[in-house]
Parts: sequence; C-alpha cells; structure tokens
Amino acid sequence: MTISLSCACPLYDRVWPLYSKQVVPTGISLHFLPLSVEEIFWRQARHAEFDVSECSFSTFTLLRSKGDERFIGIPVFTSRIFRHSSIYVNKNSGIKTPQDLKGKIVGLPEYQITAVVWQRGILQDEYGVSPKDILWRTGGEETPGRTEKVSIDLPAEIRIKSIPRGQTLSKMLDTGEIDALFSARIPSTCKLNGGNVTRLFENYQDVEEAYYKKTAIFPIMHIIVLKRDIYEKHPWIAVNLYRAFCNSKNMTMDEYSDTSALRVSLPGLVHEIERTRALMGDDWWPYGIQKNKKVLETFLRYHHEQGLSKRLMTINDLFAPETMDEEFKI
Repeated sequence: MTISLSCACPLYDRVWPLYSKQVVPTGISLHFLPLSVEEIFWRQARHAEFDVSECSFSTFTLLRSKGDERFIGIPVFTSRIFRHSSIYVNKNSGIKTPQDLKGKIVGLPEYQITAVVWQRGILQDEYGVSPKDILWRTGGEETPGRTEKVSIDLPAEIRIKSIPRGQTLSKMLDTGEIDALFSARIPSTCKLNGGNVTRLFENYQDVEEAYYKKTAIFPIMHIIVLKRDIYEKHPWIAVNLYRAFCNSKNMTMDEYSDTSALRVSLPGLVHEIERTRALMGDDWWPYGIQKNKKVLETFLRYHHEQGLSKRLMTINDLFAPETMDEEFKI
C-alpha cells in the first residue's frame, strides 16, 4: 500500500534529497510543494491545506495549547538558527547593551513567532530583561498590515499594540519611531556600511558561540507536522516520514564531510564546516526527541512564561508517540 501525501516545505539543503526523490519514504508517495515559509505557515494554520508541512514551532505550540488537534508533530527540525544576530537597533536610541532595551519601544512582526519567543527568553535568562520591561509594537516588517496568524491572549502586564496603518517596522526603525526590532529577517533599512540601523550584538558570532558553549542550545525554529486525521488512520506514517527526513538530512551532512570541493558557492565553507564541527560535534543539526530534549523544554518554558500557552506544554503534548522511541536495534 502506498499513500499519496502533499508536503509543503522550503527547499533547504537538508530536504533536497526528499524533493529530488533520492530519498523516498517507505509506503508514501510525497508530492513536495516548495513554497515560502510565510505562505506555508499562513495557509496551514488558517486552512490546513497540506497533509504534511513545515510549521512554526511557536504557532504549533500555541494551537495545541488552545485545544486545536488538527495536526500532530514529528520531531524533524527543518529550521534552526541562533537569534542574537537578528536583534536590530536604531543607532540613536541609546541602546548599547541588552539591559538598555528596558523601557524602549521594540517592534516585531508578530508577538508569537518562534524567533522572538527565543529572543525574549534569552534576554530574560541571560540578561535579566523581562518581556514586561519593553513596549511592544507589531506589524509588517516591509509590507503594511501584517497581523497575528493565530489569536493570542496575553497577560495584562504585556504592553503591546499595533503600529499605525500604512507603516512598516523597517521604516519606523530607520526613522527612530521604534527603538529596536526583533525579527527573523534582516530589515531593508539595515545597511552594513552605514545608516541608522545596526545589530545590538555587532559581534554576534562570538556571542552566539559563547551562548552555545554555556547552554548547549541550538534554537529550533520550525518542525514538521502531519494532519491528525491521516495519522489516526495510518499511525505508521509518522515514523516512516521521520526516518525519511532523517535520511535526507544525513545524506546532506555526509556530502558536507567531503571538503575537497565546495558544495555551495561560499568561499569560506570549509572553514565554517570545521568551526561548526569543533563547536557542535559531527551531528550539528540533530533530529529526534532525545538529542533535543533540553532545547524543546527550554522553548516550551519560554512559551508559557511569556503568556502564549496558558499551561506549560510538554513534549508528549506535541509529538507522535511512535517517533519518541529510540530506534530499535538488531
């Protein structure tokens, strides 16, 4: 029996073998839809259009905490990134250190997106800056009119409102109407060779490496979700998809082991591979529950502390139980 499933996910290197059918999930014909992150997240959260898709870790946690059971998670973490590099400030705001963010006006595309959940959590844990210390403003970064894709109900201590109609966060940061911006994307007004906008952590690579050495946390941004009705009819699909995504990622990692030629068009690739391996080991992009337990539990704590999930969600609340066992041994 072969089941046909749609799968919406950007074309990352770690999923390319699935897209090109070098890796085929057992018993599954995967119709891969290489769409943008924003389009996938909106269409899936609002309309559940895809059988399988990448999903914002925060959005999925929020939906599950509200009793939405349309999807079940698979511990495949297609997007991960350190987020110290994506805190931007206006040079005239007086913000030189993380503590200077207290009392400032900070923009973000949505309060609930995964990137800013991590940023707020790291600021509180590492620098003593609480979400209630900041005046939050939400809206489109480059295009006016962005709203929360999932409704949120925040504690009264969180001071938040939308930016004026027709405005964008990128422009408001440049003009000083907001002091800082937390975002997953570099704002267009951030110029590397001048201008009013810069990063809070200009030496972000050093800061992120120090953070990893201290915490062993490589932040998870996105996971893979499967429609629950399909899963309940065919529970075996969850593990077979999980294994296929793992095989796809492992194939990519194996290719990076051969540094005799550049796999992608980056002159410093060999140095970066060697630096990453020295810092994070050979499996620097792990899938599965056991290798990511601390990262997952830290994020779920942040999500609850920031008022997004009304109860503290657990790993068991989110992921298919079949995918949580260690692989069997022969």
